[in-house]
Amino acid sequence: MSIRPWVVVEPPDDRGLRRITVGGVEVGSAWSPSELRTVLGRLGYPKDMDLTDRSSLCWRGGDSDVWPDRAWRRRSVMALMVVGLLVSMVLNVVIGWPDASGALTFAQRITGVLFVLSGVVLGAAAVAAVDYWGRRQFKASGAVVLLGAIVALATDGLLLLLWFEEREYTRHLLVYLPAVCWSLWALCLLVRQKSWQGVPQPKRFAAGVVATALLTAVSLAYSTMYQPAAAPMHFTLNAEFGKAWKDENLPFVHVPLTLRMKNTGGIPVYIINDLYTVRGRVALYSTEEKGLMTEWRQSVGKQGAREGEAELYVDQLRYFTVSSGRFYESGNSLDVGQEHSLKRVFQLPEDVGYDTVSVEVQISYMRKDRGKLDVEEFRSPHPSWNERDRRYYCEPAVCGGQLIYRGRVRHNNNLINVTRKPRYVTAVWSPGGRFISSISSFPFNFSGVGDYGEERRELERYGAARARVDSEISVAELLQSAGV
Repeated sequence: MSIRPWVVVEPPDDRGLRRITVGGVEVGSAWSPSELRTVLGRLGYPKDMDLTDRSSLCWRGGDSDVWPDRAWRRRSVMALMVVGLLVSMVLNVVIGWPDASGALTFAQRITGVLFVLSGVVLGAAAVAAVDYWGRRQFKASGAVVLLGAIVALATDGLLLLLWFEEREYTRHLLVYLPAVCWSLWALCLLVRQKSWQGVPQPKRFAAGVVATALLTAVSLAYSTMYQPAAAPMHFTLNAEFGKAWKDENLPFVHVPLTLRMKNTGGIPVYIINDLYTVRGRVALYSTEEKGLMTEWRQSVGKQGAREGEAELYVDQLRYFTVSSGRFYESGNSLDVGQEHSLKRVFQLPEDVGYDTVSVEVQISYMRKDRGKLDVEEFRSPHPSWNERDRRYYCEPAVCGGQLIYRGRVRHNNNLINVTRKPRYVTAVWSPGGRFISSISSFPFNFSGVGDYGEERRELERYGAARARVDSEISVAELLQSAGV
């Protein structure tokens, strides 16, 4: 009758690791003879014991010369897996945190929270990868790493799909493009190794992964691929002429003007550009009825004429700018229910030749729930006549005098920011002249050369639009109210 050895070295597994048992109890595992001696040394065995002595050790599935572990290969795979998971973790947290902490809408905050949580999962998967390619003391480590690879493929793949919409270079592309390739490699490797084995209830684990993936996909699709019909924008603009009065010391009539603006919609906005212009109209009058269309055709094309106006007894319409200015400071926000008013007084000579005086108020705005404007940068005007600012300089003989406002805008969904080039809001203002507002990635130029298709897309993406109102009064009525 033979005596069974106390120490049994089990056959190597698929990674070359051999379990060690003493009296039927597992006491450790070893990749090599040196690790075996270390385990036995902790149990009181001599460090120089003969590993070939079958009276002390029982070898199963190969003797003391069978150690198939390729340490450099295993450690290289483990290192590559850990690095890929950590890079994806950092990327997801960097993308998700601004939305999770500062987005204005609930859907955008949920998207940010999901990305931050996915970063937590990826961090846990990186820790599990060390165990999975190590001694596998945690049975579910392979499943956790598999979950991390799936999350990385889903998030990095979404970023790549968003990037393909416009295919613009961004430094983040250098991260999520290699990350997609890495996640495909990791997923294939883990599936081939059946890393989910060892999970107590693999079917429930798989169902949980699928449910989580579907919920995440629906949330991300809702907030990125689909822009919900948010609360519409409504503005109340009003322009009124007041009662004029005569200046006793000068041959002028003072005309008060009141301008009002109120955000009656459900979303706060940035006021990008604004302008009010008072114009006097001069016309020739005739009692000869040549017909409305004849009068209109003769007026169109004449200097100062407006193609949208036609009057039967009025011909050769001309307009002269009397007063022009700003109504609201560029970059300021107008919250829901907030109202702004402005009172101005302009002067008209008593013998002015105008028949009517009109005022036109224009504003351009951008929704705050779509983007965040760098207000400090945008508020600094750049005069076009400043020769020291070569970027915005234009000869006065060509451009006259204009003020250019330009500032970076960031979309409130950070997924858009990391898959697009930087966008800038540009506003051009001059008294009674150009009134331009645009959003694009192109450098500013006075020639207006750019991608107009991109500008239209960006204006819609950021909810940028315009509103205007005008009012007109006869000069005779103004003079009569002043007692002239």
